[in-house]
Amino acid sequence: MKRREFITLLGGAVAWPLAGRAQQPTLPVIGFLHPSSPDAYVNRQPAFRQGLKAEGFVEGENVMIEYRWAHERYERLPDLAAELVRRNVAIIVTAGSTSAALAAKKATETVPIVFIIGADPVEVGLVASLARPGRNITGLAQVHFALTAKRLEMLHELIGGSAPIALLVNPNNAYTAPETRAVQAAGTALGLRLQVINATDEHDFETIFATLVQQRIGALLVGADPSFLSLRDRLIGLAARHAIPAIYGYREFAVDGGLMSYGPDATAAWQQIGLYVGRILKGEKAADLPVMQPAKYELVINIKTANALGLKVPPTLLARADEVIE
Repeated sequence: MKRREFITLLGGAVAWPLAGRAQQPTLPVIGFLHPSSPDAYVNRQPAFRQGLKAEGFVEGENVMIEYRWAHERYERLPDLAAELVRRNVAIIVTAGSTSAALAAKKATETVPIVFIIGADPVEVGLVASLARPGRNITGLAQVHFALTAKRLEMLHELIGGSAPIALLVNPNNAYTAPETRAVQAAGTALGLRLQVINATDEHDFETIFATLVQQRIGALLVGADPSFLSLRDRLIGLAARHAIPAIYGYREFAVDGGLMSYGPDATAAWQQIGLYVGRILKGEKAADLPVMQPAKYELVINIKTANALGLKVPPTLLARADEVIE
């Protein structure tokens, strides 16, 4: 073989692998937007990945995920949503926040959006209807504000009496207004005095709990705000220190020492949206996928905490519990 022919052949051998690498398709990117912090949701993310895997998508193999966490700063959500759009993500997931879903909707009319929210998505303007959401958005609606009213009934059943009950909410959350209205209506029906208390930062908590004791509040209903889940250790500790019975919207509270929780099965919800994301990545349109609703709700009661507060849980309430922690 002549020297010139050898160099030409060698050059081709080197060029082919480079060309092959250059032609490999880029992986689709899922944008994940959340107002809270990742530590609080570490137990839920595997369920989302399981849903994706069931549809044939594995993170790092044939799909990538870009996470954007606002760390309890709701004002950052619009910028983070816009950042994901500029990143040319294939889809945006907003798991557990009405405010994040609204920020994503404002940022794009074309990139598909899959949400989990506690509000009515029709009422807040996310979708046209549950059956046919329209445009580029769908997801799962937990309708937490109706559940918060149910939590009030359970809390009243547990503590009895006519002492006022406080509702702790985050005014920065777009979901707070319908939640407050629903609880106020439920309180009126039960003949209870309800006091609404705002908390935008964990530094508010010490003052709030001192005020609850001073005003002889009988119990505390903690709103289903994602930031409260991130700060659950602080809330559980203050409720225990001040001997205030409290009910929460997320199972993690009762598992970590809170008195009682009632809400949707979060693991199932995150898996469901993983399935929806996979279907959209395969080519289905978000507009054609109906908004889902939770298939299961969980009541968790921590008997150890009830005993520490000197509370006897009524047998009727225990009978309805899905899990009793002793």
